Amino acid sequence: MTAIEVAPFAYQDICTLQARYWRFMDTKDWAGLLGVFAPDAHMSFPGERGGEAHGAEACVAHIRNTVETARTVHHGHNPEITFESPVRASAIWPMEDIVEWPDGEPYRGVAALHGWGHYHNRYVCLDDGWRISLTSLTRLRLEVTKA
Repeated sequence: MTAIEVAPFAYQDICTLQARYWRFMDTKDWAGLLGVFAPDAHMSFPGERGGEAHGAEACVAHIRNTVETARTVHHGHNPEITFESPVRASAIWPMEDIVEWPDGEPYRGVAALHGWGHYHNRYVCLDDGWRISLTSLTRLRLEVTKA
């Protein structure tokens, strides 16, 4: 197998990009969140009630629609990052999240959730740096508090 040569800090750049994704979502920084996605990004959350979007703006709109009024905490750690070329990579991120919607404002009948699973992401390096081109979440466990 031939080694793929990538920029010296590509691994760390992808880790930082993913950390920003979670921080921007948790702090409701929608402009910042838009900046982590490639223009043609795709989002797919199987089992998350049909969560799917195509294009950076649609991805942010979907996230915003889901969690704008909620208190959220997202953690990801210990990524398995694979470089497919100098400008393409994929990663699996173990994750945990807590989402709590305000009293009287449940999301689709849910007041809160606490989940564990994995993000399966793809990244592309554009002229201005690494961006998320695909994000997909699969859950191993989900605790739901009904409204």
